[in-house]
Amino acid sequence: MIRGLGFALLLAVPAQAKSPIADVICEPTGKLYDKLTRQFGAERAATGVRGPEQIMEVWTSKSGSWTMVVTYATGTSCIVAMGDDWFNHDTTAPARG
Repeated sequence: MIRGLGFALLLAVPAQAKSPIADVICEPTGKLYDKLTRQFGAERAATGVRGPEQIMEVWTSKSGSWTMVVTYATGTSCIVAMGDDWFNHDTTAPARG
């Protein structure tokens, strides 16, 4: 009976998938950039200003993975999103119509 209850409790707890960068959420900017380039083979593909103290960056790798980073004026950068199958749209093509 108790063994069955323990097993039921084990099944009730959702499995936690560990991200390959779960231990890299916020880091000093230089350290995070180094991890993105050396460990994940990523390059900064795009940047945009979010406010007077924040820059949004998209880092991509040749494998198609992407990472969105916010960099603060304080010298800290944080990973805020990541995914797969990044695709760059050709912005030099003429508009259809």
